[in-house]
Amino acid sequence: MYIPKPFAPDETAVRTLLDSQGAADLITMTPQGLLATHLPFECDPDAGEHGALLGHMARNNTQWREPVQGEALVIVRGSEAYVTPSWYTTKAEHHRVVPTWNYVTAHVYGRMVVHDDPAWAEAQIRRLTDRHEAAGAEPWSVDQAPTKFIQGQLRAIVGIELVISRIEAKFKLSQNQPRANIEGVIAGLGDRAESEDTVVAAAVRAHNPYAQPS
Repeated sequence: MYIPKPFAPDETAVRTLLDSQGAADLITMTPQGLLATHLPFECDPDAGEHGALLGHMARNNTQWREPVQGEALVIVRGSEAYVTPSWYTTKAEHHRVVPTWNYVTAHVYGRMVVHDDPAWAEAQIRRLTDRHEAAGAEPWSVDQAPTKFIQGQLRAIVGIELVISRIEAKFKLSQNQPRANIEGVIAGLGDRAESEDTVVAAAVRAHNPYAQPS
């Protein structure tokens, strides 16, 4: 991944992204060519030297059966938004400005391990659902479903683990702009009605190189 210096995040920011991720793209090179599946993952920082991403996929999905040539790749995405040059103070000064796209992403490389094991898959699903249900007024848990039903569902999936070997992350959040332009981006995104834009506004604010540490 091309990562200009202003867009290189620190390790804490990358870990926060992996811990809070939703679904991501698992990409593998196989004898059948490139294969990809969009899957929800959980990060286990204590697995191996660099941690691991844990997920599952449908047994009928042939990707898990195909031998992986080299490393597997998971593309994790955070918040993203269009940035108009109309928010830049420098637009009024010289008009040498163009639109851009702000985003947060990590390319996570590693060895893919298949866990054709219902107990492993159940533990992963419990971990995944517990995290996403935690904020609900009445959180759902696996134990609320009939045991035989859950057992049947588990037979229809296989566990997927990406043992991380390296991570390339990029947080492109207007850090290369002058202070006034960054403030304009934060204000402009914050004024939009879309919730994703307000999330990006908060991310730009958090990674503003001109901000004083709190």
